[in-house]
Amino acid sequence: MQGLLLTLTVLAQTSRLSPGLGAIPAFASPTSRRTSESQVPLTPRPAISPDPTTSAPRSKPPKSQVHRTSQPTTPSIPNIFTSGLRTPESLTPRIPWSSTSPASATPTSRPATQTAPVPRTPRPGTPAVRAPHAYTPKPGGSKEEAKKEKAKSVLRVKLRVVKKKKVVVKKRKKLSPTHPSPGNQEITQDPEPGCPPLGLESLRVSDEQLQASSSQSYGLGAHRGRLNIQSGLEDGDLFDGAWCPETEDDRPWLQVDAGRTARFTGVITQGRNSIWRYDWVTSYKVQFSNDTLTWWGTKNRSSGLDEVFPGNSDPDTPVLAVLSQPQVARYIRLLPQTWLDGGAACLRLEVLACLLPDPNGLFPREPQLGSSDPLDFRHHNYKAMRKLMKEVNEQCPNITRVYSIGKSHQGLKLYVMEMSDQPGEHELGEPEVRYVAGMHGNEALGRELLLLLMQYLCLEFLRGNPRVTRLLTETRIHLLPSMNPDGYEIAYQRGSELVGWAEGRWTHQFIDLNHNFADLNTPLWEAEDDGLVPHSFPNHHLPLPAYYTMPNATVAPETRAVIDWMQRIPFVLSANLHGGELVVSYPFDMTRTPWEARELTPTPDDPVFRWLSTVYAGTSRAMHEPGRRPCHSEDFSHHGHIINGAQWHSVPGSMNDFSYLHTNCFEVTVELSCDKFPHESELPQEWENNKDALITYLEQVRMGISGLVLDKDTEQGIPDAVIAVDGINHDVTTAPGGDYWRMLTPGDYMVTASAEGYHSATKPCRVSFEEGPTPCHFRLSKTPKQRLRELLAAGAKVPPDLRRRLDRLRGRRVR
Repeated sequence: MQGLLLTLTVLAQTSRLSPGLGAIPAFASPTSRRTSESQVPLTPRPAISPDPTTSAPRSKPPKSQVHRTSQPTTPSIPNIFTSGLRTPESLTPRIPWSSTSPASATPTSRPATQTAPVPRTPRPGTPAVRAPHAYTPKPGGSKEEAKKEKAKSVLRVKLRVVKKKKVVVKKRKKLSPTHPSPGNQEITQDPEPGCPPLGLESLRVSDEQLQASSSQSYGLGAHRGRLNIQSGLEDGDLFDGAWCPETEDDRPWLQVDAGRTARFTGVITQGRNSIWRYDWVTSYKVQFSNDTLTWWGTKNRSSGLDEVFPGNSDPDTPVLAVLSQPQVARYIRLLPQTWLDGGAACLRLEVLACLLPDPNGLFPREPQLGSSDPLDFRHHNYKAMRKLMKEVNEQCPNITRVYSIGKSHQGLKLYVMEMSDQPGEHELGEPEVRYVAGMHGNEALGRELLLLLMQYLCLEFLRGNPRVTRLLTETRIHLLPSMNPDGYEIAYQRGSELVGWAEGRWTHQFIDLNHNFADLNTPLWEAEDDGLVPHSFPNHHLPLPAYYTMPNATVAPETRAVIDWMQRIPFVLSANLHGGELVVSYPFDMTRTPWEARELTPTPDDPVFRWLSTVYAGTSRAMHEPGRRPCHSEDFSHHGHIINGAQWHSVPGSMNDFSYLHTNCFEVTVELSCDKFPHESELPQEWENNKDALITYLEQVRMGISGLVLDKDTEQGIPDAVIAVDGINHDVTTAPGGDYWRMLTPGDYMVTASAEGYHSATKPCRVSFEEGPTPCHFRLSKTPKQRLRELLAAGAKVPPDLRRRLDRLRGRRVR
């Protein structure tokens, strides 16, 4: 009875001063978190320290939980956001998908102004744990002994707290977000391994699993409430950018069926993707059910009311809400409470959930996601990527070489993995191919696929795989996994989505590097007083799309490094890997008509580009998965998952166009997946979806003709000789050794080789359907003027036949 009275006394004293465990006062830091089981409860402020004569033992604190924004105890919800909308610098980002257990994360300490938590009654069967700062006098002891014992206890607490703070501060600097937001949910680590996304963004969740109370239109139905889904060019069509309830719906909700019992741990929300409207939810509740009839929600621990989660303050930034306690159910429902004034309660979301085993076998067994290849399936930041590339080089030193082509804006090196039987040198007659990934910092799948590809090629070469062995002995492969390492580091630390957050210099220099390829010294069109006039290029005869040069624009160092790399090595074939769609696009990427957003703009080599695109799309499992719905607004399956870039959307200065117009390289863009930053558990399946396509595409470099252009007298290779094909308005040039490769589809062609100071030569070349390039060699004779120039330069005597030829030429000129 006496212990009960002591407990009630402490509760009465602390409840008047503490806002509750589920809330943070206005003056508290948003990074405050509850301690875990293994941590010592924090010492309260001295002003409210319990009296030794009235102290009572405390219960064992619960596992690490998340402090959320202070919720009002009255029905007036909007006062949560009275401090104003968040600025882009203070947004709560989405954390990177990682299968690594966050149990090792150390929670940050409470600020000095934080009030003490309310003591809780121990669970039945759980022994009460006395707080280290609470002193209970020994029965029968004197007052003098009690004072000494109390002093020792207080001293011990001070020593432990000081030691604790030192550790916490060190950890906090490493784990806390760069831009904390006082109005956002703090992303804390759960003691159990985090659950992956259920699959709304990656389309594992079907349209039938999404339901809503109402919808404004079919294009704003529940099936459109997927994280990062994009709307069409025009609002109001069948492909809008969110779920939006009817305006008359006063109790809207959006519901997700997990398909079976799952353990829900969190929710990620966005607003509506639109260029015409601003709609997003600012607060919402979450409910759960097993039969859609009985629903329950999460409760605020301090007030006992339904927990209200803060939502979004802009349409695109993903905001994570971690459940204070995981909930086991089949259905999860979001109920918007407040939304932007003048807008609608529109949502895009992803659910974090772990599907639980089905002991009764009532649900169909899901296909196992995985790969039999013993590769490193995880996300790699810059340090881990560099370490992995070094390990591959040490494992296969005879066929690999790691080199750098430059540095990023932040000084990170752009590493390339070269794979060939003679790494470090260009072999005569051996074509060069490349893969480039990571142009956009938040598109991580291409980066991981190239790291997996270099591991796979190394292992299979050591095993004697004949297909891989032939590929590495007949071609020289260059893999650039991260063209934009600065952008990826931000995405890795802040979350997998930077779209909508990255503003200003981040957007142009680190995220959209491809736009800087338009800022060159040799534009397709030059501005003169009388208008635009064509500008000539070595690799084509007539200008096609209209590019413009921005005189005051600056080229990002990453872009300049890649341009120098592309012009230094005679690449023949390339692909740059992106994410967010399932399609292969080919040049041209910019429309001929400047004011047209979409326009079919093919190159003179359109048959070759269509073939290359079809090869990758036709061997990609994800692009031909039966019954798969479109990622966003366009169904590319009607076109075989290939499309002309300008017909999709016009992009000035793309890497594809630069490669075709300024080098010998044929390059396409591969959109690998609907999800730009997939969870680590999904990487094995993504590898299996693209493994065969990545290798098959590299093998296409053998398609067409190849050969040597030699000097007839010296049998030496002629560099920079022009190879022209009749009927195709695009030329290629020879490498320094005189070798060349010209990609062509099967057929008969008339090919002409020409070089300065030499007579041109023309011969027929047939490209068959058999594997391997068709040999087509040329031996060119010097012109009389070139021979005379070389003889005079060497001080040699002019031969009689050359003198007679020169006399005949002079006679023709006189007449």
